[in-house]
Amino acid sequence: MTIFSLSNAQPRPLRYVALGDSYTICTGTGTAQEHWPDILVKHLAAAGIAINLEAIPARNGYSTQNLIDEELPVFDETKPDFVTLLIGVNDWVRGVDSTDFHKNLVFILDHVQSGLPVKNHLVLFTIPDFGVTPQGALYSRGRNISEGISAFNAIIQQEAVRRGLLCIDVFPLSKAMGTDASLVAADGLHPSAREYAFWEEKAFPEIKKLLQKK
Repeated sequence: MTIFSLSNAQPRPLRYVALGDSYTICTGTGTAQEHWPDILVKHLAAAGIAINLEAIPARNGYSTQNLIDEELPVFDETKPDFVTLLIGVNDWVRGVDSTDFHKNLVFILDHVQSGLPVKNHLVLFTIPDFGVTPQGALYSRGRNISEGISAFNAIIQQEAVRRGLLCIDVFPLSKAMGTDASLVAADGLHPSAREYAFWEEKAFPEIKKLLQKK
């Protein structure tokens, strides 16, 4: 009789769920090969981290409340080991105040962390500055987009620090969309595949380091 040692068994791939909005499903690009979550999985796998992208329940226009109502049930059903979260731009566009945004964000983070086997395997992303794009000003309603998004990003970053979570700051990268047309999608509002790739390029080494920790 052959006895197999559990220590020699191959670990199952990590289950990854990407939560968010249009910036998570990479609106403005074509195929999935141009989406940063898919590129991230490909690069992690090449680095020896077995991981599967199980679900991207994000949708165009989703706010934190939409995420709570529609995406958290997918998270619960999927039972992932790793999650990325990029949310908040549509809260700001719709005039949700910072207090309510913070309240919803805390609810999301508490829920996700409570369901993760490793509590810090949740990576936050800041919100890009869509105001620098050709169509961005149409959504300002007379407000300063950069200042408003920066205020929401400060909340995201504060929660990341408070919880010991990795936060990928794409806001500075997004500023280049204001001077380089190749970084803006054909709709004049969303990032192009090239810009999304820069986000993944920034995120990959940090996420790799996080997931390699024992």
